[in-house]
Amino acid sequence: MTGTPDLDLLALTSWLEQNLAGFTGPVRAEKFNRGQSNPTFQLMSASGDFVLRRKPPGVLLKSAHAVEREFRVQKALAGSDVPVAKMHVLCEDDSVIGSAFYVMELVKGRNFDDPRLPNLNTETRADIYDQMNRVLAAIHGVDLAVSGLSDFGPDGNYYRRQIDRWTRQYRASETGTIADMDALIAWLDENVPDDDGRRTLVHGDYRIDNLLFAENGPACVAVLDWELSTIGHPFADLAALIMQWQRPPGTEGRGLAGVDRTRLGIPEDQAFIDAYCERARLPGIQDFGFYLAFAFFRMGAILQGVKKRALDGNASNPELGLRLGASVPEYAAGGLKAANCH
Repeated sequence: MTGTPDLDLLALTSWLEQNLAGFTGPVRAEKFNRGQSNPTFQLMSASGDFVLRRKPPGVLLKSAHAVEREFRVQKALAGSDVPVAKMHVLCEDDSVIGSAFYVMELVKGRNFDDPRLPNLNTETRADIYDQMNRVLAAIHGVDLAVSGLSDFGPDGNYYRRQIDRWTRQYRASETGTIADMDALIAWLDENVPDDDGRRTLVHGDYRIDNLLFAENGPACVAVLDWELSTIGHPFADLAALIMQWQRPPGTEGRGLAGVDRTRLGIPEDQAFIDAYCERARLPGIQDFGFYLAFAFFRMGAILQGVKKRALDGNASNPELGLRLGASVPEYAAGGLKAANCH
């Protein structure tokens, strides 16, 4: 975490004392280094510790940084099989601290930014990956009607909608021509599968560094960063996770490329997919290459937006934003490779 954050603590304290039952100031805050899209802070007060997530300042892309949706979906999942932090209060009044924000419970747990889990033993690694698999299936198994999330996303072909949306976002934040990205967009546009009727809650950015695990065990205690969540197609989440593992290992690539997974106790891609299908009661997944190509494309478009915000001075961490943005051509190439294996 970093020191003095870009927060009007006096205005924030006053608002929380009026809108969060039992809250008393003063407030200190530290900014988490994680979270390129929506700046995230730990709040420390006489009432205890909390977490605040806000929209970034500056001009934003339409429909991006939807903290209101993050708040709604996590509130709806309280008490479900999907572990989430308790939501306390949402503020949609930009005049308080300059942008909308929400305050939630600070969940204590372990966060891993390297999927190799280098400091754990083989058995614990296997258990954590099984937890990742279980929670992903639980997200896709949420009863939309019971949770009140039936209207959390539009009807229709999810991939058609997403390809159109992220193509627009990519074009809006484009800083130069990437031939592979243009080719990938064209391929996806021509290969959208027919709508198979699957309509579930999707997280939109499901990976190990967006999960918190128990301090003394493998249990997943909270799923974080719900900004991209919607009602859509479950294979998008699964493919995004598999896509991440194709990336170079380390805390920045956060991948498993070239890693001896058997030695580490980490499942191979197909084993993870098979376990998911068993939990989701599916016979298997055909044409997984399309979903993988889509995952590479969407992440490339997201990171292009991160790069554009860094160049415009609106990024949460400009230096990291520029480094992440530099990898967009690699995501485009990865997407074309998956497309060619379709």
